[in-house]
Amino acid sequence: MTTFADRLAAELRRDPGRPLLTSYDERSGERVELSVTTFANWVAKTASLLVDEHDLERNDVLLVDLPTHWLGPVFLGAAWTAGLTVAFAGSGGTPAAVVCGPASLATWAPLADDRPVLACSLLPMGVRFAEPLPAGVHDVGVEVWGQPDAFTAYDPPGGADVALLDGPVTQDELFGSSAAAGNPAGSTGGNRLLSTVNPASPPGVTAVSRPLVSGGSLVLVTGADPVRLDAIAEAERVTHRFG
Repeated sequence: MTTFADRLAAELRRDPGRPLLTSYDERSGERVELSVTTFANWVAKTASLLVDEHDLERNDVLLVDLPTHWLGPVFLGAAWTAGLTVAFAGSGGTPAAVVCGPASLATWAPLADDRPVLACSLLPMGVRFAEPLPAGVHDVGVEVWGQPDAFTAYDPPGGADVALLDGPVTQDELFGSSAAAGNPAGSTGGNRLLSTVNPASPPGVTAVSRPLVSGGSLVLVTGADPVRLDAIAEAERVTHRFG
């Protein structure tokens, strides 16, 4: 059985400096490139934020309501590193905590009295909100920076742990040998997958898991017209497209 943490650790050993996630937001003009090491650091900080600061435990449900953004894969990875189950808006059930962006802040802020509600400004470099947040809502851009660059789960998840509430889907189904065998991007390494699908959504999760399974990387694009999308694909030497 294989977990997200297993796959990420393997990539850290294999080639820690290579790009793992490149994100283009054509509306803001922001381009962010995270190496394997930098992505792992963000995942560790975010996992520590969820577990050590907000007391989430293995098998708790984390609802992730973020738009297409590089922080989506970070929060997914952090959740799976800690053994949390990820749910998306409309999944049903009662989450132990919620992560949201500015657009859905008003929806989730009323829950802040009962459970952690963490809000991401989605501003460049993951900085804090410019304006005060509703009472009880935690600003990820304030809290995440003080977390350590390494995280070890007290109760590490296994391949049978549920990664996605919808399905449900286990970590092994996302990252194990069966996922590798069915991965259309192959397993040779060096594959560049371009996706326009929100990674924090049921169909978009595949764009997060495929690069780790194949030893490749993800180019995440939002707000680009077809001509610009083709230009990005050429510049980034994309080998496969998703969405």
